[in-house]
Amino acid sequence: MKLLTHNMLTSKCMKGVSIGYPLAIKALDIRTVEVDFNPEFVAKMIPKIDWTVLHGAAESIGQTDLPKEVVDNYENNEEFLKKVHHVLLEVDVIDGELICPETGRKFPINNGIPNMLLNEDEV
Repeated sequence: MKLLTHNMLTSKCMKGVSIGYPLAIKALDIRTVEVDFNPEFVAKMIPKIDWTVLHGAAESIGQTDLPKEVVDNYENNEEFLKKVHHVLLEVDVIDGELICPETGRKFPINNGIPNMLLNEDEV
């Protein structure tokens, strides 16, 4: 699971959950896979992500190179864009869990795929 995906996941559809965001990550296996750098794509994604959540998720899995805040004029800062690219697209959580911040419900991540399916009594 890429951190780009994590940034958009919520457990809000679960009974008794009003926000369900951000999901905590407990990573058991993390891999880095090189992906071609596309600065235009990364620059367009930055306004669409929750930066605080991305930074926290990155730190929780040992990726501490990402600045705490988006830098000014980021569209023209290749070093910054490469750091964001790495965290968003090259770091993969292969196995682990996502944890609902309100209920503690754990959603498994297996082979890089988060299973967000709910049981009947949870909807």
